[in-house]
Amino acid sequence: MSVGPLGGRFENVRRIAVLRGGGLGDLIFVLPAIEALAHAYPEAHITLLGTPMHHALLSGRPGPVHEVVELPVVPGVRDVRGQVEDPDATERFTQRMRASRFDLAVQLHGGGRYSNPFLLRLGARHTIGMQTPDAVELERGMAYVYYQHEMLRALEVVGLAGAPPVVLEPRLQPTPEERNAAARRVEHRDGALALVHPGATDARRRWPAQRFAEIARRLADDGAQVIVVGDGSDGDTAADITATAGGAGRRVSSLAGHLTLGELVGLFSHADVLVGNDSGPRHLAQAVGVCTVGVYWFPNLVNAGPFGRSRHRTHMSWVTRCPVCDRDCTQVGWTAERCEHDDSFVADVAPGPVYDDASELMATSLLLRGR
Repeated sequence: MSVGPLGGRFENVRRIAVLRGGGLGDLIFVLPAIEALAHAYPEAHITLLGTPMHHALLSGRPGPVHEVVELPVVPGVRDVRGQVEDPDATERFTQRMRASRFDLAVQLHGGGRYSNPFLLRLGARHTIGMQTPDAVELERGMAYVYYQHEMLRALEVVGLAGAPPVVLEPRLQPTPEERNAAARRVEHRDGALALVHPGATDARRRWPAQRFAEIARRLADDGAQVIVVGDGSDGDTAADITATAGGAGRRVSSLAGHLTLGELVGLFSHADVLVGNDSGPRHLAQAVGVCTVGVYWFPNLVNAGPFGRSRHRTHMSWVTRCPVCDRDCTQVGWTAERCEHDDSFVADVAPGPVYDDASELMATSLLLRGR
């Protein structure tokens, strides 16, 4: 079984570098590909070239990644708002990586316009990855076509190095410490625990807060404890949801901005269902094993939706043009710039079917947990 052509394995591979910057979801998407590499090259030490968030999630956790090395700020490789590249820091990083003498460097970071030249500077014996027509070629490459599921895309790339899939979807094991830390954050643990995540990096992917509030209210009326999660930027939205959905004895609260990444992983391990936008935490919840109900703009479902439907449900908006300027928004990615408007593309998703799926999956989880 493979995704695309399966190349021959490289000889004497002892050190592998995997380049993947970006956010939480970006990392989750490539975990099956990294696991495939680990099985194809069981003697190899795998280094993820990633971000501080990736380091916080993976360091000390069982899995195929042996170490996470933080990328410097480099345009198109690691972009940090308000920071510019320090050429000296980039050069120090490059020299440090060259000293590691990687046998194989894997580019899982987009079309390669910026990431391929960066990868080649590391001096690995072999290189594989993706490339747009204007990107520098690697030793073995495949075309970057925007509309492809990110997990399948990454699996197709590592197949170039003779690494067939071992799993199709990511898996992440919570530690006992994470579970215990999260348990201390939950006041009650009788009955169901439902989580709501209203955030998304792209504002256009955010379902309106009042819709999430309706879901939270109805699940709480069913007897569930409902907790709104997110980072600090979601605090105001979380407050709106709890203010609208709480009261009348309903157990609706917010931990948005108050959880470490490890505590969030632990909380997911206790949850029965998560309702959220297409976002990093939704992908993380899926990797931990939580049932999820996701609200998607349909092109994002093509690239990032869950494969199965027994534990994961999706609800789509079919908007194709910006509701403000009427620009076609389906040709996205490296081929076209987006317009400047941030109006929601998913506001027309009705809350009723979302609640129905969340209620059903919550009941299924309770049954499986024997509660």
